[in-house]
This record gives sequence, structure tokens and C-alpha cells, in this order.
Amino acid sequence: MKPVILVSHSYRGAVITEAGNDSNVVGLVNIAAFAPDAGESIASLIANPAPGAPEPPILPPQNGFLTLDKAKFPASFAADVDSDKAAFMADSQVPWGVEALNGTVSAPAWKTKPSWYLNTTDDKMIPSDAQRFMAKRAGSNVVEAKSSHSIYVSQPEAVAKLVENTA
Repeated sequence: MKPVILVSHSYRGAVITEAGNDSNVVGLVNIAAFAPDAGESIASLIANPAPGAPEPPILPPQNGFLTLDKAKFPASFAADVDSDKAAFMADSQVPWGVEALNGTVSAPAWKTKPSWYLNTTDDKMIPSDAQRFMAKRAGSNVVEAKSSHSIYVSQPEAVAKLVENTA
């Protein structure tokens, strides 16, 4: 099999942090994503937000799944995205399981494989300072962009450039 670089956004950073241990994976790229350490979960990373950090508009669980408040979605998740597109994103969001928040990482791949991180400095979902902390801890090569959490929509060229340069 050919070498693989895993690319993630947001919650999926936790997924590639563990999945990246596969022998075919040669690097990790996180786009405004969580990068937990051993024993950490998304729940533990968001348990104690920094004073003044934005509070994501996560609604109470419904049947074991979470979604973001559609009315607050554009400002929190996609502030630099065209308003019609941001509304569409809010309407088409995929619920994520509450249990997924508690899954802990056993062996972070970023400890043994190169990683890159795109920090979105106007992010209202994962604060920029939290992104910087995780990227530094992972020893990631960091690129910063003035963007919301939805940089893959608002600035797809920045995401593509990082992935291309990584490959």
C-alpha cells in the first residue's frame, strides 16, 4: 500500500490522532482540530475553557446525539462564510454522538509521526489559544489563518495549500 497522510477537521482530529498509528500513515494534518494526548478525550479537553473563551452553541443531547443551535451556527461555526451557505450548513449538520466525546486516545500518532496544524485565529468553536496549545504539544508545523472554524469553506485554497505542501 502507498503512504497515507490523514487530514482532519474539528472532532475528527481525535480520530486521526489514534488512527494515525497505522503503518501506512506517514503524517497528520489537523485543520482547526482537536489533538488529544494519551488518556485525553474531547470531553476532557473542553471541560475547563479559558476565561472569556467563546461557548459553542451545543444543544442538549437528543437521543444520545448533539447538534449546534441553527440560529447561532453561522456566528459560531461559519462567521466568514456567505450567509446563505452558512444557513445551509446549519440546516444540513450531521449530529454527533455524545459518547464520542468520551473516547480517550491511547497512543497519539503525533508523538511518532510528523504533523501539521492549520490554526484558525477567529474560531468560536475551538479557541485559537487551545489550537496553539495542542499544535505546540504535538510538535506540529503550524500555519495560521484569520478564519472561522469553517476555513475549508471560507478559504479552501488555504486548506488545499497546506495539504499539497504536506504531501
